[in-house]
Amino acid sequence: MSRSIIITGAGSGIGRATARLFLASGWRVGLIGRRADAITETAQNHPAALLLPCDVTQETQVEAAFDAAIAAWGRLDALFNNAGRGLTAAPCDEIDPDDFAAVMNVNVHGVFLCARAAFARMRAQTPQGGRIINNGSISSHVPRPGSIAYTASKHAVTGITRTLSLDGRAFDIACGQIDIGNAVTELAARMATGVQQADGSIRAEAMMDVQTVAETVLYMASLPKGANMQFATVMATNMPFIGRG
Repeated sequence: MSRSIIITGAGSGIGRATARLFLASGWRVGLIGRRADAITETAQNHPAALLLPCDVTQETQVEAAFDAAIAAWGRLDALFNNAGRGLTAAPCDEIDPDDFAAVMNVNVHGVFLCARAAFARMRAQTPQGGRIINNGSISSHVPRPGSIAYTASKHAVTGITRTLSLDGRAFDIACGQIDIGNAVTELAARMATGVQQADGSIRAEAMMDVQTVAETVLYMASLPKGANMQFATVMATNMPFIGRG
């Protein structure tokens, strides 16, 4: 029987590219996204795609989505915890506290709710176990100017990843994190035309194909039991990360 994965934020960008690659690779894929039309477009009527319209910040919706996946497949082998959001860059005193809270709600609370749902089902199934892959970011290491909400949220994701890795050992649940730099998506397209640097200048940055990210997630998810890629940094070779600032 083919393996199964739930992918959050599957309606666009990294989530869409990853979902389509997993489907093409023979996995059963649950697509989570707030917009049913977007995840339907991602699925392209693939028979192994399971549409799970869901807001990851809403516990009841998350639980219902994971229940639907278990009902359809009988078990869950992996979760790609990918859904996230950001804010327009600004100094911290110009950030509305409600906007800060909204970023944390999706990027931290949503990641927790989906990880919690996956962990519970992986722990309860026979045989126990599975794999959770969290989408961190280069910003889980170092910030961009004006990114206090996004950077704080991604540092928190790293803490979630490490804790899940530790807590999952007793149940054969592995957890890893992919930290992505400048993949070409709708969200990151502005990087190619010019983005503020640490010295205040505006410069275009090197970009990479989003398919490279999808292939890395597939590799992480396909590792044999007992092996885990704890952290993977996948970035455009010449982007300002190594030595940036």
